[in-house]
Amino acid sequence: MVEHAFQELVFDAQRVFRTVLTALSEPGRILSVKPGCVPPDPLDPVAAAIVLTLCDGDTPIWLAPELEATASFIRFHTGAPIVTKPADAAFAIAGAAQRPPLAALNPGTPEYPDSAATLVLTVEALDGSVGWSLCGPGIAGSRAFLPRGIDNNFAGEWRSNRAGFPLGVDVLFAAPGQVAGLPRSTTLED
Repeated sequence: MVEHAFQELVFDAQRVFRTVLTALSEPGRILSVKPGCVPPDPLDPVAAAIVLTLCDGDTPIWLAPELEATASFIRFHTGAPIVTKPADAAFAIAGAAQRPPLAALNPGTPEYPDSAATLVLTVEALDGSVGWSLCGPGIAGSRAFLPRGIDNNFAGEWRSNRAGFPLGVDVLFAAPGQVAGLPRSTTLED
């Protein structure tokens, strides 16, 4: 199989962009997404679609060690530089087992909180019926959400990340055919 980016570059990128925007504006809402691309293994197609949509030559990307073999695919299709430290990245891409601690990512600065990193995190599945209770902007009341396969430290790290608001990282969870967002403005309870 030939690894390729979007079949219909403009239409696929617009479709994925709208889905990601909705995911971040409605935290924990699980959305279906058709990746429209075939990345090399082990890069998840949904994570690849997010990167192909949001990253360009001015977007430094950090890849977890298990994804280093996909660097040439990402560089070729986005022009993005690959950095060696999570703190230097605008986007970090990892599987749940290899994710960097949230505190290792760039939280932005008081002058430019929008310069914070986004973590694209591949998980086994997304569940909206059990798990964490999310509340905050974009959620009427609260919303149940659980990314399957996430480690037990994530919730505590998220609370520390949220405590620094408006600084802090944002997370996009990628699962087979699905995406959900967790912006830094969201409160998470176990």
